[in-house]
Amino acid sequence: MFAAERRQLILEMVRANGAVSLRELARVVQTSEVTVRRDVRALEAEGLLDRRHGGAVLPGGFTRESGFPQKSLSATAEKTAIAELAAGLVEEGEAVVLGAGTTTQELARRLARVPGLTVVTNSLLVAQALAHANRVEVVMTGGTLRGSNYALVGSGAEQSLQGLRVTRAFLSGSGLTAERGLSTSNMLSASVDRALVQAASEVVVLADHTKLGTDTMFQTVPTDVMTRLVTDEPPAHDDRAATELQALADQGVQIAVAGTAPQGGRPPGAQRRGDAALPGQRRTPPRPASPEAGQLGPGRLGDLTSRRH
Repeated sequence: MFAAERRQLILEMVRANGAVSLRELARVVQTSEVTVRRDVRALEAEGLLDRRHGGAVLPGGFTRESGFPQKSLSATAEKTAIAELAAGLVEEGEAVVLGAGTTTQELARRLARVPGLTVVTNSLLVAQALAHANRVEVVMTGGTLRGSNYALVGSGAEQSLQGLRVTRAFLSGSGLTAERGLSTSNMLSASVDRALVQAASEVVVLADHTKLGTDTMFQTVPTDVMTRLVTDEPPAHDDRAATELQALADQGVQIAVAGTAPQGGRPPGAQRRGDAALPGQRRTPPRPASPEAGQLGPGRLGDLTSRRH
């Protein structure tokens, strides 16, 4: 593929998705990340896109929200690994909240095998993933359907969450920074997500590395409210994403990093970085899983940070 064709395809992907990682761009255009990085620099020089934390975004600062078809094709291996790792946090008989999103949809598919579980959600996709789980009870919020992400939003959704209390909420979003926490591009979605947070004793954010360092308009989960972040390992060259993870860790967020296997390797979630130190962090043996995280054996979850301050 010639450089001009490659760059046009890169530009079309960014326009369709709002934000795309270098890893994903390299996979689609079938070239190395080094070459893609050079193409992104050239497109940035023309003012057609902006480089951002190991990827490319639409020019102009805040990214716009992608529709479900685009989101479902972005970072699929990473989302699968994150969902597999996050599922290990949930015990039999728990009551949890799942927000809307393609990553929470992946998590729901894995929670279908947890007996006695109650899942509260405003996502039709989450409910669909659990529809045939015989031993899982699904509670839907009220609200108005937002077709772009198949989620119920508005005052009806928020009012149905009043007085609700669950052990933990699992939420995803459009961007995550240490300064503002989790954010999204839509005001109605953000308002419901904040109501979901209020219903939970713990808040677990699910965000792949492409979201790290991306800031969008409406804050949903401030950093000091986040209990855990489950993410995937950023590419080796993505120093800014690693720096963002360190900044989140410094603010007391417990971080679990899921590994993604190359083709022909182990399945997503099989690798672990629980015994690896973040940049600037002293290497320490992984701590045993806490009771609230469930009985997670070695290789299931590794917290990369110390306890919340």
